[in-house]
This record gives sequence, C-alpha cells and structure tokens, in this order.
Amino acid sequence: QVRLVQSGGGSVQSGGSLRLSCTASGYTSGAYRMAWFRRAPGKELEGVASIDSTGGTLYAESVKGRFTMSADHANQMYLQMDSLKPEDTAIYSCAASYYFNGYNYPKSLQTTDYTHWGQGTQVTVSS
Repeated sequence: QVRLVQSGGGSVQSGGSLRLSCTASGYTSGAYRMAWFRRAPGKELEGVASIDSTGGTLYAESVKGRFTMSADHANQMYLQMDSLKPEDTAIYSCAASYYFNGYNYPKSLQTTDYTHWGQGTQVTVSS
C-alpha cells in the first residue's frame, strides 16, 4: 500500500514563493509518474505539473516558467512555486502511480493516470 503525505503550502503575498513537498511510503520501486494537481474555489481539478521516471517534466500553460517540479527518486516530489499570483490560490494535491511491468510511462496531467493521492494542502496568494 502506497501512502502520500504532503507538507508545505500556506499563505503568501502576490509575487512570493512557496514550496510543496510530498513523501511516498510503501512499495515505490519500479517506474513512476508523479504530478501536482490543484482545485481552485468553484473550479475543476487542474493538472499543474508532472514528472516521470526519465526526469521529463510537463507543466500547465498557466504555471509554465513560474513553477518547477522535481523528484528525488520515486518517493519524494517537490513543487517550487515562484512569482505566485492570486489566481494560484487553491488546494494542491500530489499524485503518483508506480509500474512494475518493466515499461516507462510518460508524464501526464490527467487525473485518471494516477492511483495514489496526497491529502491536499491549501495555498493562498493575496494581492
């Protein structure tokens, strides 16, 4: 059983920075893909950033150039958020999937590609 536990987040003024962390425990060997999603008030869940076993990253257009996702092997992921805007205010959740069939799976911002989810953390950006 894989468990994802998030840390970080909080409140910051526009233009500021925050860093989110997500630690995976359990059986995390094999290939993986991991991602960060967010849900703003009154909006649908949105994929923000993703990374796969090859180290390749994918970002939503709305955060490209401001957010950076990284991973430390298969059990630790981070989201560095710079130049934050009020529209970045949302609950952020990490997600991961692990594969043991010898194949690599590409980064993805689709919720259906992820099996395990973190508990979510609030990020609030004030103007």
